[in-house]
Amino acid sequence: MTASLVVSVPTAQLRDDLLPLPEGVEVLVWDMTDAAPRPHIDIVVPPYMSMNGVVARLSEVSTRLVQGQSIGYDDVEGRLPEGIVFANAASVHETATAELAVALTLAAQRSLPDFVRAQDRAEWKGHGTPGLADARVALLGFGGVGRAIAARLKPFEVDIRAVASHGRLQDDVEVFPLGKLREVLAETDVLIVSLPGGDSTQGLVDDDALSALPDGALVVNVGRGPVVDTDALVDHVQRGRLRAALDVTDPEPLPADHPLWRLEGVLIAPHVGGATDAMRPRIARLVRRQIDHLRAGEDPENVVLGG
Repeated sequence: MTASLVVSVPTAQLRDDLLPLPEGVEVLVWDMTDAAPRPHIDIVVPPYMSMNGVVARLSEVSTRLVQGQSIGYDDVEGRLPEGIVFANAASVHETATAELAVALTLAAQRSLPDFVRAQDRAEWKGHGTPGLADARVALLGFGGVGRAIAARLKPFEVDIRAVASHGRLQDDVEVFPLGKLREVLAETDVLIVSLPGGDSTQGLVDDDALSALPDGALVVNVGRGPVVDTDALVDHVQRGRLRAALDVTDPEPLPADHPLWRLEGVLIAPHVGGATDAMRPRIARLVRRQIDHLRAGEDPENVVLGG
């Protein structure tokens, strides 16, 4: 007989998206603002982009798996109760985040923010732009998001290279090791960052790295804000050296008085890389797969902490 399995999800919508469920599987709605509805929950799915208070609640319940809804997990790393197994949401957000990376790059390279502001003034005022064709693009990070970005950029006839933890040839893209970062940046028109957060990546794109970029280069960040040294980036943009298109910032949310808001040559999106209609069915499919794994006595997928 199939053992019963209890799953908690933060919204009724996600509960409904999981239907129909296999026999013996029960899904509870628990947004983790109140005490756990059961002392043991096999799979806990925390709220999306809101881990405040979640770690404390996890100490109140025994569980076999915590299934995050984001690819990044730096906000829980080192904070989880002992014995917790945590899986990230790889396979859910890569496509949407890559879409936004390309959108930010195109918008910045074709000066769309300038044209939108001119439209607000009913002003017909055109000018030349850097464009994307023939640009030298460097991808910092070549995991799922980086590879998805590369696949979408190739039809734009750009020269793509990547930098990651180790060098290799993957998906017809030459990937250089981190030790070659500054050499690659010296020949880069557009830098797209998709690295996760954490101690190993914090401040990786520092003043030295930014200084290696040619004048007029564009820095796009769809990874985590702390990967880029914000003060150094502000300095380079203020001097007219670099431009930026950012979905993530440090700090985040960006305070209203922060200079990034007002700098010419900066485009800001409020951390919406994965926030598209594609998320709902994809997170539901991932949770269903995890249910199937546990029911079959298999290890869950995407485990990044514990286990």
